[in-house]
Amino acid sequence: MTTSIALGCDEAAFQLKEKIRAHLESKGLRVDDFGVYNTDPSLYPDIAEKVARSVADGKNDQAILMCGTGIGVAITANKVPGVRAAVCHDVYSAQRARKSNDCQVMALGARVVGEEYAKRLLDTWLESDFEGGKSAAKVDRIKEIEQEFTSTKK
Repeated sequence: MTTSIALGCDEAAFQLKEKIRAHLESKGLRVDDFGVYNTDPSLYPDIAEKVARSVADGKNDQAILMCGTGIGVAITANKVPGVRAAVCHDVYSAQRARKSNDCQVMALGARVVGEEYAKRLLDTWLESDFEGGKSAAKVDRIKEIEQEFTSTKK
């Protein structure tokens, strides 16, 4: 059961982040808000890295990242070893990101989905658990590739 969620965005998603934070808190979840805290221009990679590291380090169970499309924050989060992030703009993707890929980070695009649909996607994602089964070997292989890559970089 998820109890702690990291949250982060750039200025394009500030308004959506505020709504998502309130939604998560209404569910009794602890939210660590990594910003941004206004609509001033920002660099989403800085926020996405901090959020992803909080998950990789075990400080948060899962995370929600948002920017205009969700793509940039997902790309950044996936650079952090141990993190699997997915852009989720439909219910099926939100569900499969968890059930098949064991993603700990959901990325949303504030210019792609509206507030109510974003909440629906988030609820679907939170209610879905990794199923293992045939997908377990695939996720294990992703981890192996990541380990091979990070060990050759040292």
